[in-house]
Amino acid sequence: MLHQNKNAWFVSFCAVIALIISSCSSQKPKEQNTSSVDSLPLVTSKPFGMFDGKAVTLFTMRNKNSVEMNVMNYGGIIVSLKVPDKNGVVEDVTLGYDSLKDYVKASPFFGALIGRYGNRIAKGKFTLDGKQHTLAANNGVNHLHGGPKGFDKVFWNIQDASDSMQAKLKLTYQSKDGEEGYPGNLNVEVMYSLTNENEVKIEYKATTDKKTVINLTQHAYFNLSGNARRDILGHQLTIHADRFLPVDATLIPTGILQPVKNTPFDFTSKQIVGSRINEKDAQLISGKGYDHCWILNGNGFAKVATLEDSISGRRMEVFTDQPGIQFYSGNFLDGSNVGKGGVVYNQRFGLCLETQHFPDSPNQPSFPTTVLSPGESYQTVTSYKFSVNK
Repeated sequence: MLHQNKNAWFVSFCAVIALIISSCSSQKPKEQNTSSVDSLPLVTSKPFGMFDGKAVTLFTMRNKNSVEMNVMNYGGIIVSLKVPDKNGVVEDVTLGYDSLKDYVKASPFFGALIGRYGNRIAKGKFTLDGKQHTLAANNGVNHLHGGPKGFDKVFWNIQDASDSMQAKLKLTYQSKDGEEGYPGNLNVEVMYSLTNENEVKIEYKATTDKKTVINLTQHAYFNLSGNARRDILGHQLTIHADRFLPVDATLIPTGILQPVKNTPFDFTSKQIVGSRINEKDAQLISGKGYDHCWILNGNGFAKVATLEDSISGRRMEVFTDQPGIQFYSGNFLDGSNVGKGGVVYNQRFGLCLETQHFPDSPNQPSFPTTVLSPGESYQTVTSYKFSVNK
């Protein structure tokens, strides 16, 4: 009788153990299911080399749709931006390099933050409150993109500012009084955000302790074909602008606000970029192409341009609150830049859509002002939203 009781107890004990094991086993898939793309790190970082005795770090931002953007603290540069095509294939849509040394050696502002003044200032001079300021003439006789060591060549402080909805990087930099010839200690903050709607949002803020001029922008070269497999001449572009700024031989605006109607500069309806780029028009930079500022219609934050590639199906919409957009068709790319994946960047292999104030505004009183005074706050926002045409 005692032997039978022992057997019964043993059988019951085994049954309980089996039930516990079965319960744990059935719960395991549930634990695995809680791990999804939503729980991936929004921002990660890794070393990207050394320059000027300082460590360069590459930050990777991701969203739940496998969109990925890489940014480094040198120049605030967007090193890559990978988005899906109409078949879901994720590829890079910006030009750039695989290594830091190539950015340092020779880069036509690939993916860089531009300041203090994006675009050109005539003869590198402007007058503010009766005092003339002299800047470097680093683009022929003119000053371009903040000078030889503009914001594209400085080290930015970067911190992860992500929230539950999006990956964010907060970049800050103090430009000292007199840096590159500009007056005032300028404190700059740029926020890069990557949303789950496949939108890259860029928010700029700045304050100064002396009256100065400022015109910040982002200089990404876009090619929606993916990994720059062909030039951008087949891309389709729409710009919501009825006027543009003609330029002189050195690319400084003449001051005329010219209607785009009946010119190769009319992108008010969708146009193939290469359809009129070789027309015999004096403003097409001696046959090289577009490098002009369009005067955007309306005021306030709105969609101002759309870029599409019919082969990949990728579409990029540009939103901003700025008065102008510089469309540059990659005229001066000449094959000397060997980019990511060993791709040779020939002429017109990328294009820029730089939201900004007008070129040479400090010397042209009729243009919207770019003066920033103490006690004021410079604030502007631009976003690039990606989607697909099936």
